[in-house]
Amino acid sequence: MSKDRVKRYRILLVDDEPANLNVLRQILKQDYDLAFAKSGPDALKTLHEHKPDMVLLDIMMPGIDGYQVCDTIKQDPRLSDIPVIFCTAMDDELEEQRGFQIGAVDYLTKPVRPSIVQARIRTHLALSDQNRSFHQRVLSAEADLIQSRLEALRMLGRAAEFKDNETGYHVIRMSLYSELLARASGWTDEEAEVLRNAAPMHDIGKIGIPDSILLKPGRLNEAEWAVMRQHSEMGARIIGESGGTSQLYTMAESIALSHHERWDGTGYPRGLAGEDIPLCGRVVAIADVFDALTSVRPYKTAWSVEDAIDHIQQQAGKHFDPELVPRFTELLPEIRQIISDWQDH
Repeated sequence: MSKDRVKRYRILLVDDEPANLNVLRQILKQDYDLAFAKSGPDALKTLHEHKPDMVLLDIMMPGIDGYQVCDTIKQDPRLSDIPVIFCTAMDDELEEQRGFQIGAVDYLTKPVRPSIVQARIRTHLALSDQNRSFHQRVLSAEADLIQSRLEALRMLGRAAEFKDNETGYHVIRMSLYSELLARASGWTDEEAEVLRNAAPMHDIGKIGIPDSILLKPGRLNEAEWAVMRQHSEMGARIIGESGGTSQLYTMAESIALSHHERWDGTGYPRGLAGEDIPLCGRVVAIADVFDALTSVRPYKTAWSVEDAIDHIQQQAGKHFDPELVPRFTELLPEIRQIISDWQDH
């Protein structure tokens, strides 16, 4: 690799004494791109404007001292991976210990020796690169694992579609409704995304229901309903026995088991009531019923959106969580867009 293509690291030098900055500049200018700050506030401003690869930081500065600057760096997720080396005239062992405790990787005392400065910087830049590379590999492995779990769930979902008379668009719509409602209820983006991917497995247990019951065009009798209600526990077993303890599979299992529970305790399979029902199950219950009401089935025509919303509002505090219902109705513009984008054909 030619010299002009070799990565030049950027180092921020922080010291309130210009003479000290000049000494470090002379030692480092040939090998590194340098930035300078003469105070703690200037250093923090520079850090946010142009994130360096390393900071060499004086301790004794007026106003915000080096310890405070280092602590601020380590508390900020955007900056915390930057290695900080203290470069100070303070050679007390307790001061050095304090520096390491708040996150510095090394401690140089003035007057500095050029060879030592160069060696320490090379070492910690190399370690920083190794840590960053390892972190990226871990993230990549986690992403691959999550993707494989998603693919397994999707395969199960496609298998269930061959058994059920509901369309694949039903599970897409209800999972998108679920995600919308979760976000409106204060869930983080990550939590809402997990819910969106887990929700399509809500009825996976129907794989275990006989076709004579599952595909019956008319209403089920009492004995048939007793069999049909078993699909919640069947689904939880299918997911729980194969998915391990990942957040995705744990939520999918919980949804499969709880989405037919009712707020007033009259649901199944366990007759849970109120907040004893997992929140993910309460969210999916609304999304699932709404889409079932507004979709055509062999035994019914599709309800209008207005009629379906009226029914859900009437069931607040009975079938559905009374705090979630008004949040769902406030999402009608987004819900109508999902219906338009994912119409059954």
